[in-house]
Amino acid sequence: MKLVTFSHDGSTRIGVAEGDEVVDLAASAPELPTEMVAFLRAGESALEAARAAVAAGGARLPRVQVHLESPILRPPKILAIGVNYGDHIEEAKEGGMKIPEYPVLFNKQSTSAHPPFDPFHLPRASSALDYEGELAVVIGKPCRHVPRDRAHEVIAGYTVANDVTVRDWQLRTPTFTIGKSFDTHCPMGPWILTPDEFGDPHTHDLKTWVNGELRQSSNTKHLVFDCFHLIEHLSTAFTLEVGDVISTGTPGGVGIAMKPPSFLVEGDVVRVAIEGLGEIENSVVAEPGDTVRIG
Repeated sequence: MKLVTFSHDGSTRIGVAEGDEVVDLAASAPELPTEMVAFLRAGESALEAARAAVAAGGARLPRVQVHLESPILRPPKILAIGVNYGDHIEEAKEGGMKIPEYPVLFNKQSTSAHPPFDPFHLPRASSALDYEGELAVVIGKPCRHVPRDRAHEVIAGYTVANDVTVRDWQLRTPTFTIGKSFDTHCPMGPWILTPDEFGDPHTHDLKTWVNGELRQSSNTKHLVFDCFHLIEHLSTAFTLEVGDVISTGTPGGVGIAMKPPSFLVEGDVVRVAIEGLGEIENSVVAEPGDTVRIG
């Protein structure tokens, strides 16, 4: 199933994308939670109820009439992995990058979560704005100390993400977090695709275009640390919660590695597509003045 969070007619709720329509679960299965994390927490019974609503031809809305939100509006954690494709490591060697012995982890703050087709901000604090197309894993069960061979059991599904990065802010600190966490800088979606429909997550092409020019082209089989290894590694240290998002890293072709570097500017359009999963597309806009808030 393609699980979506959407807004329509003044309310935000969850549904299932089917072709050019969205099955409105609030209308088709009103016993279900209307928020994605609560829905995933409800487990297999909720998934079966959603499948039954789809099969029964439940209430549908044309996709053009709804606004797709980030599938998880405010993820408990957004955990991101750096230098996790061989070609990305190769292009970063001039900066001293080597194949890591362990996954390189940083956080993107939950407030960076952003809808799959909304513009994201060129911040007033920097012009060194870059893209990073990635496969992301959504956790569906609270878990700790998960062995690799059972990691698939805790995955609710997969989504497309763009680990938008403010490069100069990223490089000011070895933790990366602040340069990765600007508001709007984690577009994801357009849905959570359940594992039964996605299949082996390590066999899918990943591509990123900027203004129609192909910049990144790889396959998830080239991950240094694959999805299951990452779950094993991260859950050794802390509990993974329902709705946590693990963005698994980007392949080569990022703007900072071009010669000369090519950063995003206002009006650029970035599209990230993963074979068998879907695509997101976001334009770049200047950070608006109304982002100034005190209290």
